Amino acid sequence: MSSFNTANKATANIHKLLVSAKCVWFLLCIQLQHFYYTSLRLGRTLVHFVRYPAIKIKKITSGGLGQSFAFAVPLVGIILLCSCEKVIDVDLNNVGKKYVIDGTVINQAGCKVKISQTVNFSDASVYPAISGAVVTIKDNNGTPVTLPETSPGVYETNAITGTVAHTYTLSVSINGQLFTSTSQMPLQINFDSLYVEETSGFGDPVNLSNAVFQDPPGKGNSYNFIQYKNGKPNSTIFITNDDFTDGKLTTTTLRSFNNDDEDDVDELKTGDVVRVEMQCIDAAVYKYWYSLNQGGTGSSNNATPGNPVTNISNDALGYFSAHTVQSKSVVVQ
Repeated sequence: MSSFNTANKATANIHKLLVSAKCVWFLLCIQLQHFYYTSLRLGRTLVHFVRYPAIKIKKITSGGLGQSFAFAVPLVGIILLCSCEKVIDVDLNNVGKKYVIDGTVINQAGCKVKISQTVNFSDASVYPAISGAVVTIKDNNGTPVTLPETSPGVYETNAITGTVAHTYTLSVSINGQLFTSTSQMPLQINFDSLYVEETSGFGDPVNLSNAVFQDPPGKGNSYNFIQYKNGKPNSTIFITNDDFTDGKLTTTTLRSFNNDDEDDVDELKTGDVVRVEMQCIDAAVYKYWYSLNQGGTGSSNNATPGNPVTNISNDALGYFSAHTVQSKSVVVQ
């Protein structure tokens, strides 16, 4: 009977020991999860090798027997034996919606303003057009011209033809909120020529468009290029300024970093018709496109992407640009 009782006591003690060990494993798992999710909240990747000291459980007595049990609990054992799992629901807080205003005045008849609104992260990426706004543009201190709404969220007129060196003011009134912006149309720099040339890069040779123009003496000139292939625009932002090319004959190579293989809109092949539009833009608009490009390509040093730098007041997003427009076309040989 005493042997049976001793065996029972030993079994009970071993059970307690196992329970204790499991509790230790569970607590260590909780600590591991704490460090992991803390690292996530700090926005960093958890790439740590965590070392846990051996845990020694002393003098667990069975009957009259005194024994010392040492249990080393390495990290790998914890992960394999505990299999601790936790489902994390990320709460993406909704933020106040903002209006997005994109407006242009060019040195040709016609100006256009598009107005939409942002959506929450969890919503479909369909940005609602804003109808019913009052949109006006005036030249220097002239009489404002009202732009009628020609389609939902689109306001345009042919009554304004931009003039170099003139300053244009945009005013947008939406539900009692007023948004304004100004932009001065820069001097038009002549778009000399356009050609397509095969260029060797890190992979196979590719055909690239090259825009040639003579930058005038004196820094402060900024340029934006839009490339079309067979009438379809390339979404890559091609901008440059004369910080390093002031007063020089400049060749700007339009190298695309768009990875959209399905549309294949970036690859230039024999027989393709390439049209490039050259815009001379002011410094504020250059800053907008530059900041948009940095955030979009992930080349910014910021930890998280931010909205591009706007030149529109009252916390709206978007830009207003008065710029010159020239274009040239070429057939890829």
